[in-house]
Amino acid sequence: MKPPSNVKTPAQYIDSLPADRAKTIATVRTLVNKHIPRGYDECLVWGTIGWTIPLSRYPETYNNQPICYVALSSQKNYCSLYLMGAFWSASQLEQLKAAFKATGKKLDMGKCCVHFETPEDLPLEAIGKLISEISSEKWIEMYEQSRLKTKAGQAKMAKKGGRSARKVAAKRAVAKHRR
Repeated sequence: MKPPSNVKTPAQYIDSLPADRAKTIATVRTLVNKHIPRGYDECLVWGTIGWTIPLSRYPETYNNQPICYVALSSQKNYCSLYLMGAFWSASQLEQLKAAFKATGKKLDMGKCCVHFETPEDLPLEAIGKLISEISSEKWIEMYEQSRLKTKAGQAKMAKKGGRSARKVAAKRAVAKHRR
């Protein structure tokens, strides 16, 4: 559900929701705000509440949008918590799956979005821990590494005279094989 066009802040986003959804989103928002490391800004991004690396800190993104780390939205039939760390980090994904299994809760997940109806559907303590694990500095580093794997990123590195991520990885593999 895209919020009305007059919604400009996370608080306004929550106020625009039906009471039951507002309570659910507000509870999960509080959890994220409690655990989010320094350096992320809470804002509206892509029609959702997001915690991002602001453009004032890191302006050169591929799409001229802030780098999103966590997002939260109310959809038509469920709510979604977007945990980009679980998408970019295999260990975060495994920890998330293990937390759901350990609590006996059902994981309903896309690539990075965890679908839920109420906060009770989530292993909140484990999610808070996962959110707190990636500093904003580390997130920028992960973003930059992911961009090096794209054709545009490799072209940019070649232009600067740097080696492509593929060549760096190949050189590491050869060096490792020699040991």
